[in-house]
Amino acid sequence: MSTDPLAWLTSLEGVPSAYASARDGIDVMLRDRGLRRTSPETTAESLLRGAHASAVLEGSTSTLAEVREGGGDETAQAALRVSTELLSLAPALGRSPLQAFARLHALAGAGTVPDDRLGRPRDEAASDRLRALAELLTAPTAAPALLVAALVHADLVTAAPFGSHNGLVARAAERLVLVARGVDEKSLVVPEAGHLALRAAYESNLRGYRDGGSSGVHAWLLYGAEAFAAGAEASPLRRPAE
Repeated sequence: MSTDPLAWLTSLEGVPSAYASARDGIDVMLRDRGLRRTSPETTAESLLRGAHASAVLEGSTSTLAEVREGGGDETAQAALRVSTELLSLAPALGRSPLQAFARLHALAGAGTVPDDRLGRPRDEAASDRLRALAELLTAPTAAPALLVAALVHADLVTAAPFGSHNGLVARAAERLVLVARGVDEKSLVVPEAGHLALRAAYESNLRGYRDGGSSGVHAWLLYGAEAFAAGAEASPLRRPAE
């Protein structure tokens, strides 16, 4: 008889209600704004905003206007490359998470990372950590998809399995989980912007996830639900492009 590897997370105090509330908010936002009537341009705008926010969290100083015009610094360009192919990787995430992670890193690092290191973990320990995360993603679970997305994000950031661009990969993977698991199939929520709006808490809770044991994981999950709510507010459905 198989056991749910994420069951212990869903039993943590406040976590089930926090994620139920975040999911309800996303569902209401998508339903109220007429999800069936949204256009590919709305999805593109969401991905663009996400790329910019993720780049800023990675140290970019480029503005959203610069990124919208296809410009910006090297980090912004890396985030844009990831965003252009992100949605096409949703099927791969479900059947072969390692392939999806490798492709995200290859996109982010193109032109700046040696070709023989693109998509490759930095050492055997990093490879083992990626395999463990992939097993979690392919194991049956009753955990909310939002929680799974938050866990994938934090694990990729803190494990830093690649030699570079781990933050960009982690935030892209988080968004990809939301798409692949049906929370936001058209990718209209902007979780990266939610993290940027809560940057101090974001960075603090990532450190807690890395160093704080089970209490750090608990705090990260509670933070994650708040960040997803902020990401829904940052959607082009809530805030049209100017």
